[in-house]
Formats: sequence, C-alpha cells, structure tokens
Amino acid sequence: MLRREFFLGFAAVGLAACDTTARRPLGPDGNPLPVIYRIDPADSAAIQFRMLDSVNALRQTAGAPPVQLDPRLNAAAATHSRDMAVQNRPWLFGSDGSSPLDRARRVGFPGRLLGENISESFESETQTLAAWMTQPDTRAVILDPGARFMGFAWYQEQGGKLWWTLNMGSDPAESRPIPTLF
Repeated sequence: MLRREFFLGFAAVGLAACDTTARRPLGPDGNPLPVIYRIDPADSAAIQFRMLDSVNALRQTAGAPPVQLDPRLNAAAATHSRDMAVQNRPWLFGSDGSSPLDRARRVGFPGRLLGENISESFESETQTLAAWMTQPDTRAVILDPGARFMGFAWYQEQGGKLWWTLNMGSDPAESRPIPTLF
C-alpha cells in the first residue's frame, strides 16, 4: 500500500513538473502578461496555409465556397501590415491615404476587393481569426459568399507585436465594376 502511494505521489510530482502553464508575470491589472508569438521566417508559408485551411473550414460550415490564396492580395496585405506598424496604429487607410481598394488595384488584382480585416496583437493567426469571427463586420468579410480569393500577411516588430491583414476578393469573371460616385 505504501509503495503504491509512493509511486502515485512520484507520478503526480513528475506531471506537475511538466506543467506548461508556468506562472507568467502579471500586469498592473492583475492579468497575466501576453505571451509573444514569435514567427520564424521559415514558417511563413505554413502560417498562410494554416490560415487558409482555417478560413475554408469556417466557410464550409457556413455554406460558402472555399477561397484560395492569391499572391497579389498577399502582397497588398503584406504592404499594409508593414505600413500599419510604421504608423503604429491599426486602421484601414495607408500612410499615403490609400484604401484597401487602392492597394488591391496597385498590385494588379483583377477581381473586386470585398473586404479587409486588420489586427494589432501578440496573438497567433488562429487566435486572431477567432477574434475576427466574434465581430459581425469582420466575420462577414471572412464568410462573404462572393469571395474566391484571399490574401493574408503580417509584419512582426522586434518586440513581438504583430500586425495582421486579411483581404478577400471576388473572381474577376464574376466581378462587376465598382460604381463611381461622380
């Protein structure tokens, strides 16, 4: 009996030593400080395809057709992520006054840009996607039934902060020109 208790106690101590939720320093609000999600440049393609798979799983559940990565929309997203970091603010307009539509045109995307989601965080791409899915406006961009192409990129600052950008675009064959107001 004593032997069994010894082994159970030893196993419990061993498992406790493997605890991956080590105590993190607390911020002034009493909550744990965020853990920095570091991206290795070698993981760029894996992250883009992980996001693509996650978005397509959500779209399938919602009855929307799948999207595919578009290198032009990826380029527009990368440019905007870097620009947001330079400006140190998450917003849809570039430092040159460009809109998401302007950036899609600049890279030669032939379809219609349906929406752009942005985020400033220390979180992973899947955590960022989960946050976007909680908001009706950003969820609508991800699940837009007219989307056929996706662009996704980020910029990570030295301190670990991430600037995420996701673009959704239509098939050029199904696009209608954007009406002008003038």
